[in-house]
Amino acid sequence: MKYTLPELPYSTEALAPVISRETIEYHYGKHEKAYIDNLNRLIKDTEYEDMELEEIITSSTGPLFNNASQAWNHIFYFFTFSPTGSHEPEGHLRKAIDEQFGSFENFKKEFEEAGVTLFGSGWVWLSKDKDGKLFITKGANAKNPLTKGLIPLLTFDVWEHAYYIDYRNRRADALHELWKIVDWDIVSSRYL
Repeated sequence: MKYTLPELPYSTEALAPVISRETIEYHYGKHEKAYIDNLNRLIKDTEYEDMELEEIITSSTGPLFNNASQAWNHIFYFFTFSPTGSHEPEGHLRKAIDEQFGSFENFKKEFEEAGVTLFGSGWVWLSKDKDGKLFITKGANAKNPLTKGLIPLLTFDVWEHAYYIDYRNRRADALHELWKIVDWDIVSSRYL
C-alpha cells in the first residue's frame, strides 16, 4: 500500500489568522509530505507494506514508528479544524468533559497547560478509553495514545514548526488560539 498526502477539506488560507497560509504550506505541505514519503520508503518490501497506518503505529519502533505516527498525527490534527465548524462541544462529549474536568473552560485550561509544559517537541491529546473515560496526555516527538490502547479525539501539535511562523516562541498563545478553529462536531463524532 502506498500512502498519499490527503487533500485538506479547506483552502490553505481558510484558517487564518489562527494558522496562516504559509504555516499550512510548510507544516502540512512540506513536513507532513516528508513523513509520508519516508513512511512509504520504510515500509517498501517489508511486512508493514500492506498494514493500515494504525497497525504500523502500534507494532513498530524507531524510524518507522516515528514517520508512521507523525504522518497519522498530522492528518488527525489538520482534519480536526474548520473555518466554520462548531467551537464548543455538545451532547455526550460535552457532558463527559463537564463531569471529568469540571467545565469546558477548565478542560481548555488543563489541555493548554499540558501543551505548554511539554518540554521540547511533541503533542498534547484528548483521548478516551473503551469505557468513555477522558484523558489529557502529552508526549514527546511522535508519541501517540494509540500505543496505550486509547482512542484519540483531539490533538494540538506543539512542535515549533506548527506555530513558529505565526507565533514565534509564543507556544501558549498558539495553543490558546487553536480553540477558535476546532470543529467540535468532528471531535464529538470520534467520541461516539
